[in-house]
Amino acid sequence: MYAVMGVTGKVGGAVAARLLESGCGVRAIMRDAAKAHTWTRQGCEIALADVADADALSAAFQRVEGVFVMLPPVFDPRPGFPEAKTAIAALTQSLKRAVPPKIVCLSTIGADAEQPNLLNQLGLLEQALQPLPAPIVFLRAAWFLDNAAFDAASARSTGVIESFLQPLDKQYAMVAAKDVGCVAAELLRDTWRGHRVVELEGPRRVTPNEIAQAFTAALGGAVAARVVQRQDWEKVFRSGGMQNPTPRIQMLDGFNQGWIQFSDGGRQARHATTTAEQVIAAIVDNV
Repeated sequence: MYAVMGVTGKVGGAVAARLLESGCGVRAIMRDAAKAHTWTRQGCEIALADVADADALSAAFQRVEGVFVMLPPVFDPRPGFPEAKTAIAALTQSLKRAVPPKIVCLSTIGADAEQPNLLNQLGLLEQALQPLPAPIVFLRAAWFLDNAAFDAASARSTGVIESFLQPLDKQYAMVAAKDVGCVAAELLRDTWRGHRVVELEGPRRVTPNEIAQAFTAALGGAVAARVVQRQDWEKVFRSGGMQNPTPRIQMLDGFNQGWIQFSDGGRQARHATTTAEQVIAAIVDNV
């Protein structure tokens, strides 16, 4: 039996699905009991727990072979990341109490970046879990290809996708969320000692222009990428409802300037198999 957080999302859902396919028992951890039927039908045990509820998480993490843990994404955090810090404190406390045999923690490319940016939240998580004695893998995933779903409507209606990643011909490490979940499930079933970092990206690096080309192929009509000028980012994000866009802007600067990257330029990174074209074709089919 493995305990899996985030099963109602893409990565956690893929972790649980791959474990079930492998014949493993899964304890699906979620906040909303109304979403449990999807997983009970597949034979999962359900544990209801909010990420800030250390008692409920501790109970969910007990009597298992391993746990998959993650933070709920917060793209518009308050200054100082109080939302992440509250979740990290509860998660750390629950893992100390439960003492699971091994932990796979979803992290990110750039978790080790020293410069202030949105991904510092995952760096704080890694730091908080470091003192734990259990074997831990910090799975640092590249930029999610699935983020292209936010461009699908514009690609279909206007033939243009707006890119904050720039220049448009720069190659970025990207990966499909499903592949991240599948690798996490494989790691849970592995045996290792100590703490490890596993970096994960897709089969090849991808440019914003190639994302546009993938939309062109999927939609059957020309789609082009267009740069969103750096001086316009704050206005664009605030017009979309963001209250504190600075960490997100810093993160984008990190990707574009190259200080958010894998160690050794990614030479030690694992490569998943799902391509940008496959991810975007699936997005178009589902929109």
